[in-house]
Amino acid sequence: MDGSSASVPPEVPSPLLVASWERLGLLPTERVPLWAAYWIAGGHDGQALAHLAGLHGDDPCEVHEALPQALMDCCVEMPDSAVAAATVAFTHIARLHVNGLAGPLWVAQKVDQIVVGSGYSASVMDLPLGKLYGVDEEWGERWGRSHNDLAPVIREACEEQLHSCSAG
Repeated sequence: MDGSSASVPPEVPSPLLVASWERLGLLPTERVPLWAAYWIAGGHDGQALAHLAGLHGDDPCEVHEALPQALMDCCVEMPDSAVAAATVAFTHIARLHVNGLAGPLWVAQKVDQIVVGSGYSASVMDLPLGKLYGVDEEWGERWGRSHNDLAPVIREACEEQLHSCSAG
């Protein structure tokens, strides 16, 4: 299952992306049960996944506890490192930006969240998007580069992130 089923809206993240957000501590747990229901509608199956889809999402501990087994029902395991999780998350962000679905400031803000979630991992900051860490602080500040200077830098980093994932 590649997540491209017509019954799963494009705004529903893949199980792999959700696993990556969980690994980085960035998972919006209140949304996970709905996403699990969509994954079932998209063709995934399993008792743990059905359990996760039946949760209310108002208890983060319940979601965190149920998620690993539910992901296994989707043939997805938790990323084994922060850099693996960040690579998935950065690639998703880069794709959104290149496809015109996310602006440059949003990209820079998400990069910072992911770097923080990785524990400021040097390996994460070495990834093409990771190199943008701190750029969001420049946005709109007199001391920083202008929007016109930052936007192409962010676009280039997104393109490089996508290229590095397709090459590797």
